[in-house]
Amino acid sequence: MGAKSALLVYASGHPADLLRMPPPPDPGQTTALVATTHPGWSGTPGGGGRLAECIYPPQGLVYAGSFPGIDVLCDQEVMADRPSGLPAHLLEPGAGRRVILHAMHSVSDWFAYAIWDDGALVRSLSLDPGTGVIEDIGARQPFEAPFWAGKHAVPPSGGRPGHPLPFHPLDLGEAALHELMGFVLEGRREETDVAAGEVELIEFAVTPAVRITKEQIDEFIRTRKRTTYRVGRGGTHRIGPDGSLIPIQE
Repeated sequence: MGAKSALLVYASGHPADLLRMPPPPDPGQTTALVATTHPGWSGTPGGGGRLAECIYPPQGLVYAGSFPGIDVLCDQEVMADRPSGLPAHLLEPGAGRRVILHAMHSVSDWFAYAIWDDGALVRSLSLDPGTGVIEDIGARQPFEAPFWAGKHAVPPSGGRPGHPLPFHPLDLGEAALHELMGFVLEGRREETDVAAGEVELIEFAVTPAVRITKEQIDEFIRTRKRTTYRVGRGGTHRIGPDGSLIPIQE
């Protein structure tokens, strides 16, 4: 499997119905969508792409499309280990609508998805073979049932034990994509599937979110003085009602 996705969708109906033969995306509304989901960004549209090929764009690029009843955002910044903590500015365009997050990465076999209805979290699931279940909130959706029941278990192979989870996360990821969006990236396609390779998107260059590296942390510690607050009996500070440190007046 080599499937990867970083997809956030805001829809007033089922995406599969809204993405069948849609018109070209509206440039003005699509630019507004990117501006809302990337606070402080101001730029212009670039080239274009198709949903099937741009569902996992490189960092620094976003592919988006605003269509009647649905907005589509492909952006690595939506890939949250715990989808329930997705920043508010990413959920803002979904006011009064359903928001669907779908993210998976074949290198780590990680998969996550979430659903919000008018801002209320309905379901969030995130898991990978190494960690197991990272987040599991809300009622399991019907398409999940056979996976949790062991009907898609990965059997032992080549002397290796079976999969640590009752299914392969990417198998569930493809099932979720088909159920929630109406298409798959890998596997058997159906005649009624959305033609994701024909859904046009617009490319935008954005500034990736700042990621603090271990080297930056080490440099910060090396160049700053450490300050230790002794709290408690004989200490120099006490903890205030809001959790802050307050100097003790002698």
